[in-house]
Order: sequence, then structure tokens, then C-alpha cells
Amino acid sequence: MKTRLVPLLGLLLLGVNCGSATALAAADEKLKAAAEQEKAPLIETLHDMVMIESGSGDVEGLKKMADFTEARLRALGAGTERRKTTAGAGADMVIGTFEGTGTRKLMLIAHMDTVYQHGILATEPYHVDGTRIYGPGIADDKGGIAVVLHALKILKDAGWRDYARLTVSFNPDEEVGSIGSGEIISALADQHDVVLSCEPTTASPPGHGESLRLGASGTATATMTVTGRASHAGGAPDRGRNALIELSHQLLQTRDVAKSIPGTQLNWTTSQAGTVRNQIPEKAVAGGDIRLTVPDGIGKLQTALDEKIKDKLVPDTETVVKIVAGRPAFRSGERGRALAEQGRAIYAEIDRKLEIVEMTGGATDAGYANRDGKAVVVESFGLAGFGAHARDEYIDTNSIVPRLYLMTRMLVEQAKAK
Repeated sequence: MKTRLVPLLGLLLLGVNCGSATALAAADEKLKAAAEQEKAPLIETLHDMVMIESGSGDVEGLKKMADFTEARLRALGAGTERRKTTAGAGADMVIGTFEGTGTRKLMLIAHMDTVYQHGILATEPYHVDGTRIYGPGIADDKGGIAVVLHALKILKDAGWRDYARLTVSFNPDEEVGSIGSGEIISALADQHDVVLSCEPTTASPPGHGESLRLGASGTATATMTVTGRASHAGGAPDRGRNALIELSHQLLQTRDVAKSIPGTQLNWTTSQAGTVRNQIPEKAVAGGDIRLTVPDGIGKLQTALDEKIKDKLVPDTETVVKIVAGRPAFRSGERGRALAEQGRAIYAEIDRKLEIVEMTGGATDAGYANRDGKAVVVESFGLAGFGAHARDEYIDTNSIVPRLYLMTRMLVEQAKAK
């Protein structure tokens, strides 16, 4: 044990290392008290971040979020870097690095962007209703950023530096597939022993309750393009080949194709056809959201779709489906399960229940962090909330203290692990 640590962390480490139930309980109460003291400042941080609109395409808003988070990381003692993403809107990642005195390399990841369009605060304002705080992006993922910043504040105040390196990564494009940051996240993760990803967990009620996640689907995008023949809609409709009608046919006959391929999911979600009312449309395009939990899912889906679209309704039309891979699937494995079980035990120390979720349909940057299998990765260390990607998104303030406790205890324990 390092004598420079203040009594709070010293008691914590003493209790864990010596196995004394009495010392551990006292130490846990000290750490919990520190988390309770940080609750009000965390809520203030949430307010400040929610008031910065930062949709994935909002470069100005994302710059404000990058300025905000970089300043906070610097105040905590991190060396910081703004790294340009390789594709997308052109916003910056914020990467903070802390150098310590231990042997383990730890990484925390969260994202600064939201799904909401600019101006959303006019109709979905920040507001408090009992233990719920509402605001666009407050759970997904500004709550995750807040947990990172305030957990590190607690440990900084305790003088904790029992790590070789601790890296924090905040990216600006998670909601559009991390198209410009995913490779950077993957490369950084491979340099670390443990990655804790800070997407939100689910509040209960109405959800199933707080959890840590061991798996999440990967993503891909399907594009169906139908080419027909234009003609006058009033004077010569029969001379045309209606791409919109053929697209509708193809969407209907391919809508359930993924049900026969285990580990895949396809939902057609967008479409566009024609430009004017009085012309038979010669082109129609649809977009589909694909989720995958198996490595060969894209190939199997492509083969099945290619076979289905051979059946035409409108003659002399051509239909092509193209699938582009996105974020890789996340499967944590047994090392991740052991880490999640440690999180469950930590929650039990404060009489809280923590579920371990095997797989969800929501994709996550944990997939990039876990892609090469070098680091141990577990997801959902953010705040508990509900309504992400919808109206009335909120976090439950009752989760703030437990989540800070979980994060700080987990970092301490993982820094000591062999």
C-alpha cells in the first residue's frame, strides 16, 4: 500500500487486501460517502453538457463538447489530445492520458454525440421531475461522460495513481457507427489491459434494471436500388417501368429474409422514389438497418437477398442489394464475464442488484474495443436511464451514487489485478 494515499483510499485498499469484513465495510462507507458528495456536482455537469446540442452532424456543437470535456480532463491532470476522425462530419475525438505508478493499463470510453437534430432543446428541454432528469442525450451518452469525469475526480482527490496508464476516449460519431473513430478506438484499446465502456444502463422501472453487458450486435447497412424506366404518368404510363412499385414488391418479399439466418436481423427503414408527381419513377432506393451477432452473417444475408430479388413483379427492372459492414459485434468472453461478476459483487457491497446481460441489439463501441481480443472489455458503466433515441430521454438520479461507486471500485480493483 502506498503511504501517499489519503485515508479514504487507504482504508479501501486495506479492507480489500486483508480480507477483513469489518475493515472492508468501513472502507466502503467512506468511498460511498465520497460518491454521495460528488452527486450534486455530477448533476451540474449533466446540465452543462445537455445544454450543448451535439448531434452527430453538428460540428459546432461537437466542438463545444470537445472543448468542455478536454478542459475537464486537463483539470483532472490528464495530458490531452484532439484527434481528427477519419470520416464523417469532421469533428474531433478527445483523448486524455494519465500516467501513474502501477503496472496495469486501463481505458474508459464514452461518446459526445447524440441522435438529435439541432434545435431539439426547444421542444425537449432539460428539466427535473422527482428523481428523473430529462434532456436530449442525457443518458446516451452524456451520463457516461459524467460518470467518467466524476469517478476520476473522486480518485484524484484520494491520490490514487496505482496504474501504469489510464486513457479516456470521447468520440463524436458513435451514433452514426463511429465511422471516423472506430479504428482509432480499436487501436487504443489494444494497448490496454481493460476497457470499461460507458453506455447507459436501463432504469427500473420501466426497464429491466441496472446491468453490465457482455455482448452487443454488430451493424451493417443494406441499400436496395431498383432501376426502371421513366415515362409520362398521364399520357404513356404503360411505356414506363415503375421502380417504386418494384421496390415495394422487393421490400415485402425480403422483409423476413433474416429470420432464416440465425444471428442476423434486417429492417428496411428508409426509402425514396421519384422526383415529380407526373412521371413514372425510373429509380427507387431503400435503406436497411442490419444487426449481426455472427461473423459470417453479412455473407449469408447477401446470398439470401440476391436469391430473393430474382423474383420480379415489374418486368424490365433491375434490383441490386449492397451490404456495407459497420461496427463489429461485441462478445466479451469469459474474461469479460469475470470482470462483470466482480462488478456484481461490488454492487452487492452497497445492497444493490446488478444484472449481467449476455447480448443486446444495440450496437456499441465496445465492439471496436474488443475486436482484436487483446483487452478485457465490459459495457454499460454509464448512468441508469430510459428513452434513449426517443422523446423524454432521462436519467434516474438514484443511480448516480451507485454508478460512481461501481466505477471507482472497479478501477481500483483492476489496477491491482495480475
